[in-house]
Amino acid sequence: MNLSRFKEKAIEGVFFLNGLLVVFVLLGIFWLLIVTAIPAFREIRLTEFFLNHVWNPTSYVQSSYGIISLLVSTLMVTVGALCIAIPLGIGTAAYLSDLASPRVREIVKPIIEILAGIPSVVIGFLGIVLVGPFIAKVFGLYNGLNAINGAVLLAVMALPTIVSLSEDALKSVPSSYEHASLALGATRWQTLIKVKIPAALSGIIAASMLGMGRAIGETMTVLMATGCSPAMPRGFLDSIQTMTATIAIELGEVAYNTTHYYALFGVGLTLFVITFFINMASDIILDKHQKMAR
Repeated sequence: MNLSRFKEKAIEGVFFLNGLLVVFVLLGIFWLLIVTAIPAFREIRLTEFFLNHVWNPTSYVQSSYGIISLLVSTLMVTVGALCIAIPLGIGTAAYLSDLASPRVREIVKPIIEILAGIPSVVIGFLGIVLVGPFIAKVFGLYNGLNAINGAVLLAVMALPTIVSLSEDALKSVPSSYEHASLALGATRWQTLIKVKIPAALSGIIAASMLGMGRAIGETMTVLMATGCSPAMPRGFLDSIQTMTATIAIELGEVAYNTTHYYALFGVGLTLFVITFFINMASDIILDKHQKMAR
């Protein structure tokens, strides 16, 4: 075996080992969550855990470990964030890929990438001092720490992912599609809306799902900006408490080896399973889009 062939095999082996390491880490996290959550379900019925809407582990009368209100709150801010981020993200991606001049693209693209690197605690501060007071003033509330505030901030955090991946999906559409549309008399706008975006739809859907995974797993922003109320929300103007915020608030204070402690790992396991399936579905859709692009 010559030297170049040996180097190729060595590099291939390193990449293979890295892939195995990632898989083992993922399985290790999953196993840890399962093992630590199982003791909770010896004390808490599954029907109570997943169907009861009261989360009150520290009650002196009777502790309650229902996560349905936390799950609903998490889905509320996630769906709200996607309703804001997806139209803005797809519109920005379409502008950057087809309409923006090279000079504008050079300015806007780095700004979007910088936005992805802003710490979540900074976004949370902005929600407290800017977005929250604005929401309170518009809707006549005492404070703006509610689901709308969390949805707006999560939309800002999900936007870079959606923009970047949607732009890549639009750029991967074969140029022959665009040329054929323009040759038939369509305008650039009509070509973008009726040809390129439908052709890149699977990639755009995958980008949106990855943005959803980014939003649903966020902790600090929703902890700071949504009011941290574990009650069942009646609307987007109510204060809420997400699953991630519950773990962050309570895990550092709870006594070890108690039902409350294990129940928090049950919440984490539920969140892990949800985000795992979201990311797996987005990967499948993205892989299908890449195969179609070839």
